[in-house]
Amino acid sequence: MKNILIGVMLFSSAAWAQGKFQPLNVKTGLWESTTTSTTSGQMPIPAELLAKLSPEQRAKVEARMQANSAPKTRTFTTKGCETKEKLAEQPFNDQKECKQTVLTSTGSRAEIKVSCEIGDVRSTGTMNIEALSPEAVKGSGQMTSDGGGHTMKINTNFSAKWLGASCGDVK
Repeated sequence: MKNILIGVMLFSSAAWAQGKFQPLNVKTGLWESTTTSTTSGQMPIPAELLAKLSPEQRAKVEARMQANSAPKTRTFTTKGCETKEKLAEQPFNDQKECKQTVLTSTGSRAEIKVSCEIGDVRSTGTMNIEALSPEAVKGSGQMTSDGGGHTMKINTNFSAKWLGASCGDVK
């Protein structure tokens, strides 16, 4: 479910713990995922990045962040081709800034706790995924990021459905 889960994890910090991930019992082939994410607050930016900006650049960035801090909801749909190999992979395993703890992982359900540190920005959250059947998956995630006097919250929900065994030209 790697391609499907990538859409779910807009907050880009969730990952599976090494050695504890059990793939969901779902069909391989073409999947369609619809994801809705709501963000609120201001995105924290690591102090070392802000320090590299001129005072004028920093003022522009902070003004843009303030203007974009109102809650926003975004929904999008993606398609992905799931193979046995992709289903067995642990998605997001390359994010070294994050510590992942698999609280539950079975063929039908997974709950993951995530904690990330990027500079002085700290993010924590959880993700829940459930295979409703071999052809349907749903999930949700919550993430809070703090740093530089700013806090941003992201709540994500998704559903995915199997479209067929053939992926055509979808990867």
